[in-house]
Amino acid sequence: MKELLEVIAKSLVENPDEVEVTERESGKTLVLELKVAPSDMGKVIGKQGRIAKAIRSVVKAAATREDQKVVVDILE
Repeated sequence: MKELLEVIAKSLVENPDEVEVTERESGKTLVLELKVAPSDMGKVIGKQGRIAKAIRSVVKAAATREDQKVVVDILE
């Protein structure tokens, strides 16, 4: 899941070198934390959070195929 989130985020931003994805376990849930450059934050979130919601939907769908529960957090 970490790799999928990295690929999606790097394709959206202007500074792909500054994309960082960390993963941690929280009970039975996998938490993916996405960090991007401050100038790219708007590109990742989108108007009214539409892009962020789409990213979460894609990652959640991929996780469901592998019987996992995944949460995507976008950090500033």
